[in-house]
Amino acid sequence: MYQIEKTHYGVRLTFAQTISKEEMSQWVLDSEKFLEDFPSEFGVFVDMRDLKPLTREAEQEMNKGQRLFKEKGMIRSVVILNSAIVTMQFKRIAQETGIYDWERYINAKAEPNWQKMGENWLTKAIDPDKFAPARPSIVMK
Repeated sequence: MYQIEKTHYGVRLTFAQTISKEEMSQWVLDSEKFLEDFPSEFGVFVDMRDLKPLTREAEQEMNKGQRLFKEKGMIRSVVILNSAIVTMQFKRIAQETGIYDWERYINAKAEPNWQKMGENWLTKAIDPDKFAPARPSIVMK
């Protein structure tokens, strides 16, 4: 399941449960249409708290979608997660698509103020990593 919504900072995406390659392909098509008349710069808030790990095929479609958002003007994004596996998967995808440097990841289980922290990153460039406890970096090659 996915949902795309327009917000004051740009876009709010919600991904939940298991998403097939076909559903992810439809998300890319829907996103293309959604972003047609969007401002040249915007933020993206992604709620993945209930998302299961993607299959390799669905992951390839997500890769296309992330590249699309980058090309259309995404300047910052924040991803809210509950799963360590999904977090590692999306950090790797972000590195592949070139959005990793301006994307932040917030563990909703560990951070009760995840919504506010995410919106502050998008609207005020207040980096949530500067206020979170030190965590080891994960570098996927």
